[in-house]
Amino acid sequence: MKKVGIVMGSDSDLPIVRKAIDTLAAFDIPYEVHVYSAHRTPVEARDFAVSARENGFGAIIAAAGMAAHLAGAIAANTTLPVIGIPCKSSNLDGMDALLSTVQMPSGIPVATVAINGAVNAALLCAQMFAIEDKELAAKLDAKRKSDAEGVLAKDAAVAAEFNK
Repeated sequence: MKKVGIVMGSDSDLPIVRKAIDTLAAFDIPYEVHVYSAHRTPVEARDFAVSARENGFGAIIAAAGMAAHLAGAIAANTTLPVIGIPCKSSNLDGMDALLSTVQMPSGIPVATVAINGAVNAALLCAQMFAIEDKELAAKLDAKRKSDAEGVLAKDAAVAAEFNK
């Protein structure tokens, strides 16, 4: 199985990124995690992206806040799928990161999840990998079923309390 590259612009993004790491681990999807800044370490970020395919990656998750140019910088240097996680910051509650991540020019796509949406970034990688992996697809189906059962159990508890 290909692995997922996870890149964050700062280690302050780790609490958010950890949710993607945990989600990938739950599906037994291999990953590798790095801190590269689009602005402070542009050469290293570029080198990672340029060599990602030959290094066994199948997708890259890039998390950054504020200007959030990391996902775009990574996507500019690879044709692997790149999923951007805009991270909430104290300045504009993550809206700056969201807009920076989602507004990519034609020809350099970045899939963008919600602000701090690390779980969905990991699940999107899992779904892409599951196109060719029936076992992983079954795990995703089971998760969806389990999630639905959890919601229905909460519905039953709320209904029992309030619907008399």
